[in-house]
Amino acid sequence: MLGVFLDRDSLDRGDLNFSSLDNVIDDWQFYGQTRPADLGPRIAASEIIISNKVIIDEHAIQSAPQLKLICIAATGTNNVDIKAARQHNISVCNVRGYATPSVCQHVFAMMLSLSIHLGKYRRAVMQGAWQQSQHFCLLDYPIEELSAKTLGIIGYGELGQAVARIAEAFGMQVLISDHRGSELRPGRASFERVLTESDVISLHCPLTPETKGLIGATEIAQMKQGALLINTARGGIVDEQALADALRDSYLGGAGFDVLSQEPPFSGNPLLASDIPNLILTPHIAWASRASRQRLLDQISANISAFLADTPRNIVNG
Repeated sequence: MLGVFLDRDSLDRGDLNFSSLDNVIDDWQFYGQTRPADLGPRIAASEIIISNKVIIDEHAIQSAPQLKLICIAATGTNNVDIKAARQHNISVCNVRGYATPSVCQHVFAMMLSLSIHLGKYRRAVMQGAWQQSQHFCLLDYPIEELSAKTLGIIGYGELGQAVARIAEAFGMQVLISDHRGSELRPGRASFERVLTESDVISLHCPLTPETKGLIGATEIAQMKQGALLINTARGGIVDEQALADALRDSYLGGAGFDVLSQEPPFSGNPLLASDIPNLILTPHIAWASRASRQRLLDQISANISAFLADTPRNIVNG
């Protein structure tokens, strides 16, 4: 049985143990990355393929007549044509819950850094401001506590729930957003209430037609002045130009983003401008601790093993 890993370098920097994958099948072809022009020839004889971000569309599926299983090396499924896979009797599985500790610590690293202006204080020390101070400390930038602040969570799956638990440990009040325009469920708050009452909003929803552009200029204007916006979900959920404008105008207190609408941002992005204050922008690494990436790889192996044993798991097109 031939397995093909199309973009190994997207998750492995030479620091992962591949023994669990090697033990599932013994014939693997590994590629660091795969360009669209190379995809067809590489998967033509494959029965199992692993893809993190390589697009597997209907044309690709048709070019692999032996294909039985597509393993997505992520939770999101937007890089695979699920409908075409189903029509060709190909199972598609994803990985779930592997990155929760990594993402959660990234969320709070951003939240804390923005609340205490960590970057600004570090620069002040490096530029000699502390050394020249007449006092034992610097108080140049306001320092806020998370305790007693309200955290609004949009997207209450595993990640949203884990962030809520940590927030409560900080003494924060948590509001869980219901779907926009839906009838309220017990324990949920309306989307509009989350916007207007939250001191910090953290996004954990998938990118779907319903959530694309969910946070735009109108929604930002409904947020508290000085509020923080954290996004470790998907870039397309937020209107990036509207966010840049709100930060420049000092309407929002800050934003921490690990995602952009195009990744990598080859053609630029409004949030890459150098004059945007109180913005922390990281290159889609919230998920990427070594332990998280190892759990991802081991879960892929478990998915393949279960499929071969006729007990498939994590199937997204069943």
